[in-house]
Amino acid sequence: MTPDVALAELRAKARPGKATEMARYHKVPRDYLGTANPDIDALTKAWRKELTLDERLELARGLWRTNIHEARIAAAKLLTQARIRPDQGTWSLITSWVPDFDAWAVADHASIAGQKRLTADPTRLDEVETWTTRPHMWSRRAALVMTLPWTKQNHPKPAEEAARDRILGWAATYVPDRDWFIQKAIAWWIRELSKHDPKRARAFLAAHGTAMRPFARREAGKYLA
Repeated sequence: MTPDVALAELRAKARPGKATEMARYHKVPRDYLGTANPDIDALTKAWRKELTLDERLELARGLWRTNIHEARIAAAKLLTQARIRPDQGTWSLITSWVPDFDAWAVADHASIAGQKRLTADPTRLDEVETWTTRPHMWSRRAALVMTLPWTKQNHPKPAEEAARDRILGWAATYVPDRDWFIQKAIAWWIRELSKHDPKRARAFLAAHGTAMRPFARREAGKYLA
């Protein structure tokens, strides 16, 4: 399948008036087709069944290059899968997109694909850590969004605990950054952590909460008594 064929299928699912609505909502100057997320999901599920991994990688690469909103979402969904072997090519493609991140929806879909590859090989956290000092805000944010799986273990193994503390260290370095998306990402990580490890979440807020923006501090502590 070529990117042109995939785009034609995405356009065929477009809903009247939705493209204008999406452009207004996402506030990023790029083309929008007006295709709803459930329709993108259905199409990419069908493509994943039809295509080999190499074909999926090539299609995802081509769709991403179009810079069309729905095409980039579809590219990410094509690579969102727990079990991919071998997966270095998939990880390399996802990480090549990170410098292009410029809006939360596209960044989050690509980051979900990245989460699967990180949990498959946690040594990749070394690479993610390099993003935390990039000037590009969306790269720094991606370091927290892609590592959200480390908030979710109720009984983490020692290696998972170490990774959790490592990522909390990244979040701590972000606290002085007043950017709304960075503060939201910190809050998101701590809020999700609080559901499974309230002790660490409380400790983070005790150490850094007063320096966070008020909305982020409230969000981070939402589930803490």
